[in-house]
Amino acid sequence: MGRYVGFPLGFLLVAWGLGLGLWAPPAAGRFVVEKNSLMVISPSELKGKHDSAIGNFGIPQYGGSMAGAVVYPKENARACDQFSRSDLFKPKAGALPNFVLIDRGDCLFAKKVWNAQNAGASAVLVVDDKNEPLITMDLPREDDEAAKYIENITIPSALIDKKFGEQLKKAVRSGEMVNVNLDWREAVPHPDDRVEYELWTNSNDECGTKCDMLMDFLKAFKGVAQLLEKGGYSQFTPHYITWYCPQAFIISKQCKSQCINNGRYCAPDPEQDFSTGYDGKDVVIENLRQLCVFRVANESKRPWIWWDYVTDFHIRCPMKEKKYNKDCAETVMKSLGLDIKKVDQCMGDPNADSENPILKMEQDAQVGTGSRGDVTILPTLIVNNRQYRGKLEKKAVLKAICAGFEENTEPPACLSDDIETNECLDNNGGCWQDKASNITACKDTFRGRVCECPAFGGVQFKGDGYNNCEAIGPGRCRINNGGCWQESRDGKTYSACQESGDGKCQCPAGFEGDGVKACEDINECKKKTACQCPDCSCKDTWGSYDCTCSGDLLYIKEHDTCISKKASEAKVTWAAVWVLLIVLAVAAFGAYAIYKYRLRSYMDSEIRAIMAQYMPLDSQGEVPNHSHEEDHA
Repeated sequence: MGRYVGFPLGFLLVAWGLGLGLWAPPAAGRFVVEKNSLMVISPSELKGKHDSAIGNFGIPQYGGSMAGAVVYPKENARACDQFSRSDLFKPKAGALPNFVLIDRGDCLFAKKVWNAQNAGASAVLVVDDKNEPLITMDLPREDDEAAKYIENITIPSALIDKKFGEQLKKAVRSGEMVNVNLDWREAVPHPDDRVEYELWTNSNDECGTKCDMLMDFLKAFKGVAQLLEKGGYSQFTPHYITWYCPQAFIISKQCKSQCINNGRYCAPDPEQDFSTGYDGKDVVIENLRQLCVFRVANESKRPWIWWDYVTDFHIRCPMKEKKYNKDCAETVMKSLGLDIKKVDQCMGDPNADSENPILKMEQDAQVGTGSRGDVTILPTLIVNNRQYRGKLEKKAVLKAICAGFEENTEPPACLSDDIETNECLDNNGGCWQDKASNITACKDTFRGRVCECPAFGGVQFKGDGYNNCEAIGPGRCRINNGGCWQESRDGKTYSACQESGDGKCQCPAGFEGDGVKACEDINECKKKTACQCPDCSCKDTWGSYDCTCSGDLLYIKEHDTCISKKASEAKVTWAAVWVLLIVLAVAAFGAYAIYKYRLRSYMDSEIRAIMAQYMPLDSQGEVPNHSHEEDHA
């Protein structure tokens, strides 16, 4: 699994640019190969059980088994090139799935499996080219090209030894029907109704695709992990790899910038450039903080809070935005209700020339014990003290964890994906909330709670979802007045919320202030910004002012002046006269237009009648002549 995010220790020594073997693991150990059983069903001479090493990519069927027929390609036996057809190994209807036998050599294990998968293979068996103990198929030096297809491998794969592989190839070439069964049911111990698992991870987010894959897994698996923990179905423990600096190099620039506690605990430079960005010691300190977050949360009977912290820290405190620091970390801890002082006490002094008990335990835990091998690559997932092999993906990992339960004791999460996390019920999930309007940014999903500004009542909110969400667009003033100032007095209501414009809170006319917390009434009379005419008398009111004129003068607000009431009345009289004259003129013009229209209509009808007597139209009968009828009467 480590090829997805990190590298084996041997490559790390070079990649970190230290070149002198500066970093060393805490103690010598061993690497354990995780195996599954391969049972040959036919032919009879090969019938029996054989070991196979689970590939460290793809999706092993933990807890289950798969039956198939073995095929061996006549061409491209090493599968380093694409096969000729996409359905070359696709089984016919009703037939067993095809397990493609491939020779080791010339290209990466994962590339072989990828090419076979694209040709329709259901599983891949790679035959070793040496007589040696089984090894784990891995990508120790993953490149950008491999990263493009490694995440899309969905079939299981396994390595088998050379002798057994040659026997299978001989049987296939001779026309024998070779049927086998891959069995992963014992790949993970399953002694009881609780699974213990641990994840060796890292807080660094500047290692490109590998870091992105790890964080995508943490975010996707968070909901399931928290449900298992809350239900008492699992016991999860996070771990962080650290290395130490050999005594001879403690005073070097590299050790000082990459280590804490006088070279005892070190991590590589995030950017692999000592002159820019963050140093390795920054990563060690944040790793230590995340370990202490887990300890403090565990003491308060809420160990699942670790998942919220690491995912929120990644979102809110990325290195690219220069927020990967203590201040941002404390903001995240505060939003999750964690005791910051206890976390600080747990971390101790990173500058002390002494052992840090937390990190010392981590270094000791890196050494393999029992059925578990050494941890030297990131990330490493261990289930019931057995290292997980396969794709670091939510459903694949969940299947491996579920395989660790004793039969018939699996929790609902192992039986159905239809799960509600209900994290928003506890402290609103650490997300933004407007209690007055009962609006929250917390949203429960299968992946865990998400802090995302909502849409409410047709109004969209915008913000980071943790500390703030603000209503934007039309209708924003309907929701808590858009977060702006509003006040009512004496039957008057004034608001600083603007439906149009840039959406900022702006005090209305007659007020001044920030528009959010307060808007103070402006005394126009005192500031002499209104009612300045010689005969005016000013009186301030809330949000406005009253201006009166002496004697029988009338105040005109638009012109800030006083005029005589008689003059005003005369103006009103003349205005009324003009309005009346205009109305009469319009009426007369309308009457004249109607008269002309009716007269013209009458004349047209008479002319048509006369013309019809002398020149009847084809489409109508003869029009009677009323004048002739009167002559004969």
